Amino acid sequence: MPATKAHRMTRPDVDAHLVARAQEGDTAAFDELVVKYTPKLYGLIYHMTSHQDDTRDLLQDVFSKAFRSLKRFRGKSSFYTWIYSIATNTTLNFLKKRNRRKNFSLDDIDSNIQHDEEFIELTSGNDPIREASLSELQQSLNEAMQKLSDKHRVVVTMFDVQGMPHAEIAKVLNVSEGTVRSRLFYAHRELQSHLAAEWKQHTSR
Repeated sequence: MPATKAHRMTRPDVDAHLVARAQEGDTAAFDELVVKYTPKLYGLIYHMTSHQDDTRDLLQDVFSKAFRSLKRFRGKSSFYTWIYSIATNTTLNFLKKRNRRKNFSLDDIDSNIQHDEEFIELTSGNDPIREASLSELQQSLNEAMQKLSDKHRVVVTMFDVQGMPHAEIAKVLNVSEGTVRSRLFYAHRELQSHLAAEWKQHTSR
């Protein structure tokens, strides 16, 4: 337990050092931040979009925005919270536009995330839902996730998939912890309903 606490305390300091170097023009320092946060952000965006090409494009966009805005970063929040906020807002804005497309359907998404080698490699060990589920259940879960509203899907992704605490999610989304808990409650209830219906259909075959 002490080691875990120590790790949590040193992470922002390490990031702050890299950020300071990057703000002075050290591109290698920014590259270290990119390497460090790519697996988590890839997982976040992919669970939100369920589309490989969109995820890659959005991830590139997120780091481009972060690089352009880095000099204005004053450290009022941790870099972790800051980069997650950029990734979340960028993805949510993208989803709003995608949802308005008349020709968009579930055929446009990757319904079988567990077979994407890049996703598995980048997020190995960081996705308890994928590790704990059978392939068929994983596919059903992914399809159920896509039926959630964007604001519900993002909290489920952060909390259940990425293991982020309520307080950190609240900082990233700029909402209260109570709002986070409320959204998780309704999202979990909706997921359970979708999965129960899917399981009932599966067992009746």
